[in-house]
Amino acid sequence: MSPIPGVQLVRRADGSVAQLHALGMLKDGGRWLAYGEIKTRGSRFGGICCYATEDFVHWRDLGCALPAGEPGGMTSPERIVERPRVLRCPANGLYVMYLHVDGEGDYRYAHVGTAVSERPEGPFRPLSTMRFGMNASRDIFAFQDWDGSGYLVSEDRDQGTHIYRLSRDYLSLVEDLVCRRGQDGRFGYESPILLHRGDWYYWFGSQLTGWDCNDNMVSVSRDLRGPWSPWKPVAPPGTQTYQSQCDAIVPLSEDPALPCLYIGDRWRPDHLGESPLVTLPILIDDGCVRLLWREQWDPGKGWR
Repeated sequence: MSPIPGVQLVRRADGSVAQLHALGMLKDGGRWLAYGEIKTRGSRFGGICCYATEDFVHWRDLGCALPAGEPGGMTSPERIVERPRVLRCPANGLYVMYLHVDGEGDYRYAHVGTAVSERPEGPFRPLSTMRFGMNASRDIFAFQDWDGSGYLVSEDRDQGTHIYRLSRDYLSLVEDLVCRRGQDGRFGYESPILLHRGDWYYWFGSQLTGWDCNDNMVSVSRDLRGPWSPWKPVAPPGTQTYQSQCDAIVPLSEDPALPCLYIGDRWRPDHLGESPLVTLPILIDDGCVRLLWREQWDPGKGWR
């Protein structure tokens, strides 16, 4: 693989910035697909784009996976629609996209939105929005375990961050497995990530500090239902996760001596459409996590 830069502003063939914000990742054969928010209109919904990469250095534009829809609908261009995450459902072969769907300029709606497609690059068809009971849902993450079962991690703000079990068709929330608050006990963590590697589950999240970066945290467990370990910083305390917010952790190899790929957003609030990605090595093995700073790095090189 090519050396991966520690920070990169991905560009399309025409020179414009690739819209890979708050991205979700899906393995598709020998390539990875990245689904990103289109932020050329600021915080309002501009659609979800899809890019393919084999090495996380070169990216191919596959077009708009989910365009903005009609006013008043789930994908209205006036809504706040964020955090695209895609799973392939083993039961029916469909690709399901999950979204944080909120109101037209506010965060009072707080639902999970779903869209489906027969192809991983789309186009996706919007279906509906949902909640588990009366629980609000803001930042989300979709996770498929080793046995094909699906889960959705969802930040609630009032109660904490939940792990929900998905139905067999991946289109509804059927069980609230666990709900946790952050280290200070006030809220859950946003921008969640769930990863299963070796004998451990790893739960990552970002503290609630608005547009300001913070020390993102991780907790580990041998079972999704817990018990979960106390939250610990992913990177050296005070580095504010190297000025980023976690989006995805990509296992590049089964070898625990080799790093995974950490992908995070480095937001530019006044120019969201030009926010770069932070793409750093993260060591994950036997319940331990360490994010490393590198200007560029070789994914085939270990640092044990």
